[in-house]
Amino acid sequence: NMLKKLKDLLTRKRLWPLVDVLIFILITYGFHLLYWEYNSEISGFALFNDITAWLAASVYIASSWIDSHILGMDIVLYSKNIIHFNINNGVIIIEESCSGFKQMCQVLVLFLLFPGPWKYKLWYIPMGLVSMFLINIVRIVCLSIVIIHWPHQWDFIHMWVLRPFYYLVIFILWVVWVEKFGGIQMYFKERQLK
Repeated sequence: NMLKKLKDLLTRKRLWPLVDVLIFILITYGFHLLYWEYNSEISGFALFNDITAWLAASVYIASSWIDSHILGMDIVLYSKNIIHFNINNGVIIIEESCSGFKQMCQVLVLFLLFPGPWKYKLWYIPMGLVSMFLINIVRIVCLSIVIIHWPHQWDFIHMWVLRPFYYLVIFILWVVWVEKFGGIQMYFKERQLK
């Protein structure tokens, strides 16, 4: 009875979107807290290191190919995922921490925990993971352009523009999910029908 009154209040006052946002914030913040709390333990697993190394190498290969073959940048590639830009001796090193693995895990956890039908989650989660991988390639290519044209802005753009861009994309993925496939109100409606 109390739950029904709460649902009626949320419907009457049109507060369901606020509940969705609060769940999003709770999952996202909780993930960050747990990830950074247990990061040293997670980093101790060989599988974690293998995955982050593979992702970093894949981003390195894809972004350097775009730099060279599409954007025509004069670059030299070195082992350890190093891209050297001959025009100004700029260097980008794609380390395991640049692999995008944390953001992929965040997308995975967010959509596993957020309410919605599993028939959509089965394709939306992999699509979200691929999106994070592609965004990371775009991020490195953007940093390549920055290191050539505005090297003095590299730190600012890396930390305060392109890193938050990940989270903007995660937020957009979540908004699309809520609008098209899920959300707490839809979750309750589905439960009433069964």
